[in-house]
Amino acid sequence: MTTRIALDAMGGDRAPLPEVVGAVEAYRRFGVQVVLVGDETRLRRELSRCKADERGLQVVHAEEVVTMDDPPMTAIRKKRRSSLRIAADLVKAGEAKGLVSAGNTGAVMATAKLVIGGIDDVERPALATWIPHSKGVSLLLDVGANSECRPSHLLQFAVMGSIYYSQMTGTERPRVGLLSIGEEDIKGNDLTKEAFKLLQSSGVNFTGNVEGHGLFRGEADVVVTDGFTGNVVLKTGESVYEYIAHTLKDGFRKSLLARVGYVLSSGVYKSLKSKMDYAEYGGALLLGVKAVTIICHGRSQPRAITNALKLARDFCEAGLNERVGEQIHSRVKDTGNGKNLVAN
Repeated sequence: MTTRIALDAMGGDRAPLPEVVGAVEAYRRFGVQVVLVGDETRLRRELSRCKADERGLQVVHAEEVVTMDDPPMTAIRKKRRSSLRIAADLVKAGEAKGLVSAGNTGAVMATAKLVIGGIDDVERPALATWIPHSKGVSLLLDVGANSECRPSHLLQFAVMGSIYYSQMTGTERPRVGLLSIGEEDIKGNDLTKEAFKLLQSSGVNFTGNVEGHGLFRGEADVVVTDGFTGNVVLKTGESVYEYIAHTLKDGFRKSLLARVGYVLSSGVYKSLKSKMDYAEYGGALLLGVKAVTIICHGRSQPRAITNALKLARDFCEAGLNERVGEQIHSRVKDTGNGKNLVAN
């Protein structure tokens, strides 16, 4: 059966142009079958401008748009004819296998969980993204799905993140770290101290606490934290990259010698850019829902959309969500007082 990905084509800041061009490129380069959901007139106009081969692209009309200012529950209850909701409905009905959106993060998460549905036994879904460092990349989660967490949530994040990391890198037992303010187990707040105990007695390859600088040194393959902290770390990292890029560009313009230096060091600069550029990774994967869901930056350009669509297709075909569900379920034991994760 063909793996189709539903794309919320009206979600991004500059929609629908980046979404349309990204979908066209995803099909042209990687053969990704895409259902573009949005204002049909505008979508077909952009497709015509692209002179696209539309055999692998389908357009489904949606008359409403979820804006960046809409509260998540407004998107679900009052905008049932939005591009986001219809895209999620297509996934729920089995007409598409995965969902990609550059729209309102809270609305996408709520729609994915309540319309598509959460994986059984997963307490909270988590947003996972890649953090580059000198040794490669680490997976950081949660980066915004849950501003407040319980220790059991962080344990589930570790399990889901380990599966995702293994799928992407082939590493059988990725090292799991807990983001904290010190390496010792007594450091941190109540959440991290209790989570440390759970992780220590779980079946994951827990290597201990990871401080902020350790995240960017590659001290763990998977690093778990609450969504509030994770989002601050992510946005700070992105801003540091943008500052460095701006400073370098500004410096290279100041003299002929500086411009020569830029030419000589362009390879290093491009390498840094490719590592730090969010478009390389497409978007953040929402782990813990029944279908692959990737949330892109609102300002995503076509390349980010293309990469997100390809990743979504690849994850669907690899059965990533099914593996997450199986692993979580195998670690849950009914104690009579509720369900608690146990070590494997």
